[in-house]
Amino acid sequence: MPKDHGIGASQKRREDVRFLTGAGQYTDDISTYGQTYCVFLRSDVAHGTINNLDTSDAEAMPGVVRIFTGKDFEGIGGLPCGWQVTDKNGEPMKEPAHPVLAQGKVRHVGDPIAAVVAESLEEARNAAEAIVYDIDELPAVVDMKAALEAGAAKVHDDLDDNLCYDWQFGSDQAAIDEAFSNAAHVTTLDLINNRLVANPMEPRVALGEYNRANDESTLYTTSQNPHVIRLLMGAFVLGIPEHKLRVVAPDVGGGFGTKIFHYAEEAFVTFASRQINRPVKWTSTRSEAFMSDAHGRDHVTKIELALDADNNFIGLRTDTLANMGAYLSTFSSSVPTWLHGTLMAGNYKTPAIQVNVKAVFTNTVPVDAYRGACRPEATFQLERLVDKAARELGVDPIALRRQNFIDSFPYSTPVAVEYDTGDYTATMDKLEEMIDREGFEPAARRARPMASCAGSASTAISRPAALRRRTSWVSSARAPVSMTPPRCG
Repeated sequence: MPKDHGIGASQKRREDVRFLTGAGQYTDDISTYGQTYCVFLRSDVAHGTINNLDTSDAEAMPGVVRIFTGKDFEGIGGLPCGWQVTDKNGEPMKEPAHPVLAQGKVRHVGDPIAAVVAESLEEARNAAEAIVYDIDELPAVVDMKAALEAGAAKVHDDLDDNLCYDWQFGSDQAAIDEAFSNAAHVTTLDLINNRLVANPMEPRVALGEYNRANDESTLYTTSQNPHVIRLLMGAFVLGIPEHKLRVVAPDVGGGFGTKIFHYAEEAFVTFASRQINRPVKWTSTRSEAFMSDAHGRDHVTKIELALDADNNFIGLRTDTLANMGAYLSTFSSSVPTWLHGTLMAGNYKTPAIQVNVKAVFTNTVPVDAYRGACRPEATFQLERLVDKAARELGVDPIALRRQNFIDSFPYSTPVAVEYDTGDYTATMDKLEEMIDREGFEPAARRARPMASCAGSASTAISRPAALRRRTSWVSSARAPVSMTPPRCG
């Protein structure tokens, strides 16, 4: 293998020297001439009607340049979802309006109500605290099952209910019914994949700058995908031609997916800088990030595996409730569907697979892609299910996996993807050798008297290499875990 160039060569990192010497430049490090500072007033209730919003006292405070409310964005586009999903009946998903600043109602804790632009950050904070508002708190829905019940409080009044879409994919109903009716054993597992906050080291920052001489706007932002932001914000939110809009992503201090999406704060500073003809900068606080950054996961799933008398997988079906939060984020609709459903075959030759996903609006922070974007969710479901099936059948979990590995390529799965190549058996052989599986049990028995408990786990992972191809691998691990009291069971 070449040492410094060519296919397979290890590429040297180029950014380390400036990071290690403190010369990195993040968005918050950027300051421009005439820069102002922005602070958002955010809702402290999950659902409510805005009865009154009085900014008069705040506007008279020192350093305040201007205060914006939802009225300033009437006629301005809302934040769009970038992926259209069609439900199992051929109907498009429901996509309610997502205003830059709340208009009439707030729908989750952290929903921005107003924005103060001032000469300094401290003056902006003081003015934001002086805004007087009255919100009539309404019943909130945070549990997905409760949100789908008849008579549940609606997150969006213009929708019939809180169901965004009911999506189904894979084998037809007849094939699934046949597989489960002929099964010698069926394993069922209920899972909760809990909601989480990405919480990268660097909070989000946005700095908007407008040049009146050439009518061009520049947005500096902590983004993993500036091109998407330029497209969505320019075309759908603010109506700025692409050649008049520049989006710059400097060094980014962690993202994990949560910095891919287009956020209201980016649209706001770009809009506000045009209105006041001065740069406008917003830097999120850590607490603010927890209620304004897109969250991840939040699925409730029931998954079932049908096996024949010889322990071959013959059918799989899964029903998932996926939380969208109060609004659809940029790629939220695609995460539990096309990025999730297409992976439910895993590395196994299951002839019939059906995936059902109901996406639900709730009075919570919007949810979108995070670290693998539903591939971890799919693997978590499938591999937990295979382990449970092995326990119920009294067979070795690795042997059950080996028996059902795909062994002929190319292989077309029931969930619309083709695997071009793979050798999962050889990979598992190597992993068992690496972890010394034969020597593991004696080592575990020796560890028990020393208040140490050892466990081993194996899983098969399928990861997309392109939209229509999959590369897959298996992984295994073992780890000592100290136990108190000193017993293992």
